[in-house]
Amino acid sequence: MNRRRAMQLLPRAAGAGAAVAVVSVALSGTGVASAAGHAAESLIDGHPVSTRPKPNGILVLGRNRKLPASAVPTVSRARFAATAASAKALGGKPLSAVTGSCPSATADIGTWCLMINPYPIATAQTGLNNYFWASQACVDIGGYLPDAAQLIGAAAKVKLESTINDNPATATVQGSDGNGPELDQREMSATLVTTQAGADAAGSEGVTPGAHPDPTSGQPDPTPEPADPSPSTLQYVTVYSNHTNGGFAGSEPVGTAENFRCAFNLRQSASTSSSTSSVMREQSAVLQRSVIAGRQLAAAARRAQSSR
Repeated sequence: MNRRRAMQLLPRAAGAGAAVAVVSVALSGTGVASAAGHAAESLIDGHPVSTRPKPNGILVLGRNRKLPASAVPTVSRARFAATAASAKALGGKPLSAVTGSCPSATADIGTWCLMINPYPIATAQTGLNNYFWASQACVDIGGYLPDAAQLIGAAAKVKLESTINDNPATATVQGSDGNGPELDQREMSATLVTTQAGADAAGSEGVTPGAHPDPTSGQPDPTPEPADPSPSTLQYVTVYSNHTNGGFAGSEPVGTAENFRCAFNLRQSASTSSSTSSVMREQSAVLQRSVIAGRQLAAAARRAQSSR
């Protein structure tokens, strides 16, 4: 077929295609769509018209002017059930094993958890709860010391320490029955700042006597210097509830004792080792003591308010 002949046939083919489309839609509501489709097969070379799907064919609409049900692919019930089961099993684990949950006596903050009450300090531990002690205490029970942003972000969900004029329903307010102190309180965070310039502001491991360089370097032995692992110029940021808005309450040297609470990652329900189980038992015991201490503070605050 030469080019001139091909150019003459193109308009005819296009017109035939449009005619089939119009006829198919028009006859789909008359019950003769199938007959019309078979009659029109020769109108477009190589493109059969049918009410059933055919390779390279033209599909005629049904009486309701929609695709016939036979043309819509379906998924078997068994295959659907198998797909759903696979979606629930992630890495061979059920969905409940990977979503995670918070330990008891903690608040669910979304992707992590925070102790509802401050970490309970025993009488014998009073004054020991500085930055180092708090960090290690949280790790010992499977958690960590939260930073300032986390605490302030959770101010509307957890009763952070606060001032005596704050609302005891939304903050931890120190109260008493008249015989104890009523003081503004704040909490330690993991966020650190330095109060002066220079590398030594963040501490120093010093130079141990007897240290010396490679003998072939020709360098003299370094001068011994004392270590300063807890400098007063390295301080942790403290925060308070500030009526659930969160607020900064200054900083304190890392060696200074302060109230704190621990944060935790969401805990998966998968089986744990015996050492992990031991940690979890200790965690539960600490959190239980935290709940009791929180209830005692709340009761004292209520008694103080009623006596005013």
